[in-house]
Amino acid sequence: MELTIIVAVAENNAIGKNNDLLWHISGDLKRFKQITTGHTIIMGRRTYLSLPNRPLPNRRSIVISDIPKECIEGVEVVSSIEDAIKIADKEKENFIIGGGMVYKQFLPLADKIYLTVVHKSYEADVFFPEINYDEWDIVDTEEYKEHDPPFSYLTLKRK
Repeated sequence: MELTIIVAVAENNAIGKNNDLLWHISGDLKRFKQITTGHTIIMGRRTYLSLPNRPLPNRRSIVISDIPKECIEGVEVVSSIEDAIKIADKEKENFIIGGGMVYKQFLPLADKIYLTVVHKSYEADVFFPEINYDEWDIVDTEEYKEHDPPFSYLTLKRK
């Protein structure tokens, strides 16, 4: 089983405010769709509720909820990351898509990170945990300096 985090972060590790994204980068949203389609995505309840179209099409969705016995049509609801891992796809990549607390819990377990770094700081109420780059190899990078805001794609694999 492979656990992969996919996240877009600002320079100050900001990832969201008021249960919404901080920027709109069309190419990044298309990249997210292209990478995650056909796979299992794992997220927290608030992240699920923030999605414009629920559940995301052509993906199996696992939602981690702290509401006992919660049922959400079209998704599998679990009560912990351990339960999410138990039912995750054993054959293909599983993508962790947020939010902040879910990222924090999965970061030590992740095999890979698809990281979009937006080269700007934002005011936020949700942040991605600090990445210890000593634990990761950067295996791919793409830079988009002309975009407003400028951003980079990095692919990290655990050493």
